[in-house]
Amino acid sequence: MSYTNEDLAAVPASKRTWDTKNFAALWISMSLCIPTYMLSSSLIEGGMNWWQAIMTIMIGNTIVLVPMILNGHAGAHYGIPFPVFVRASFGLRGANIPAVLRAIVACGWFGIQTWIGGFALYQMLRVWVPSIAALPRVFPESFGLETGPAITFVAFWFLNMFVVYKGVESIRKLLVFKAIFLPIAAALLFAWAVWAGKGLGPILAQPSKFQNSSEFWAYFFPALTGMVGFWATLSLNIPDFTRYAKSQRAQIVGQALGLPPSMTLFAFVGVVVTSATSIIFGSTVWDPVVLAGKFDSPMLVTFAMIAIAISTLATNIAANIVSPANDFANLAPAKINFRIGGYITGVIGMLIFPWKLIADPNGYIFTWLIAYSSLLGPIGGIMIVDYYFLRGKELGVEDLYRAGGRYWYRNGFNRAALWALVLGIVPNVPGFLTTVGAVSKESVSPWISGLYHYAWFVGFFASGALYYGFMRGKVVADQPPLRVDASLADSASKHGAAASIQ
Repeated sequence: MSYTNEDLAAVPASKRTWDTKNFAALWISMSLCIPTYMLSSSLIEGGMNWWQAIMTIMIGNTIVLVPMILNGHAGAHYGIPFPVFVRASFGLRGANIPAVLRAIVACGWFGIQTWIGGFALYQMLRVWVPSIAALPRVFPESFGLETGPAITFVAFWFLNMFVVYKGVESIRKLLVFKAIFLPIAAALLFAWAVWAGKGLGPILAQPSKFQNSSEFWAYFFPALTGMVGFWATLSLNIPDFTRYAKSQRAQIVGQALGLPPSMTLFAFVGVVVTSATSIIFGSTVWDPVVLAGKFDSPMLVTFAMIAIAISTLATNIAANIVSPANDFANLAPAKINFRIGGYITGVIGMLIFPWKLIADPNGYIFTWLIAYSSLLGPIGGIMIVDYYFLRGKELGVEDLYRAGGRYWYRNGFNRAALWALVLGIVPNVPGFLTTVGAVSKESVSPWISGLYHYAWFVGFFASGALYYGFMRGKVVADQPPLRVDASLADSASKHGAAASIQ
């Protein structure tokens, strides 16, 4: 069986061209998206005032920056992507488990972004063809999907799949458009909110809905976990990008400059606009697509919706197709390439019912963001403990692609990592089941179900500590680390014998 292909091979040093500004631009581009706006506005809808929401987002993104930089080190040093890096801890075959878990989460994000883009098209069509809103219902009411939005969702989905067919290079101009347009659109939306809301004073004076501090803290910690969970996917697969870094400094400084500031700034726009809607319309409008549909001018609505659709398309391909395509390719490198992996992502993203994931702000945070953070936190803990505390940042690159090497463990699976992963997820299961209503809250101890509010943190530290206990003696005694400099990464990329095995 082959354990590499062109997408999984180590990037040679000669092709690592990303510097600080590239990583800063990457994060600014990915942060300026509709889900970021919805992230902040959902906190306002959930009861926070403006500074509480901004503080929560800033703290959450500062926290997630730490594993982002730590996991990015291996990509920058060895030129390897996430599915290959995770083989060191889970084994060459076992790595498929965390890779698929991460990929499924990306499929969910793909579905959410596709729904947002499709709904923007629906809002635009409704201005010019009002009858689209009156189409007879095709799906059962429990399905939660009207016919008109379903049509535009499917149309936008096919547009995404067409871009996958054409290849990632076809999205470059759209990314440039997004990088130029979205900051301008955000500034205009901010200016409109301040003007229509009669100044920042009344907007920022909107009080918190919490009656006391205990109510605030009960909401804050789950919300903080959701903020960390927002980028928990990228905190794992950041090597997919840092493998192109010129140096460690480039990825560290670039990410530090790009992630927390841009998320906080764009979130502030979302907070101000959402707070203003309660003054302007008498009720909070947390979805920017719905908000844009309330404007009186048909041309303005059309312009806004086309812009949202195009920028969403650009974000979707860059953030939610590239990484899961690599993860699915890791399952069968000889059979699955980027295009096929992209198609798999698209199908799962549709079947995950994204319109239900973002139907309300509490579901967006407490069901979607926290739930998947309970899966990804344990993986992050295991990866960081393995790389830093057990192997001292030293990997044998050739063995990451070779059966029978130090990362083969037992038949390609490291059972210690798998047990640590499962045991790190288990504490969060009762809280998840009570949150989605699968079991009654009375049947589970409040202390146990309350762990779910800290799902990413619980899983990260529990799995990391367990893995360290399981593996410490084994790594030191049985699998001494081999120092490999960057030239071996070149070799692994250039020579099939070093990176491919039957």
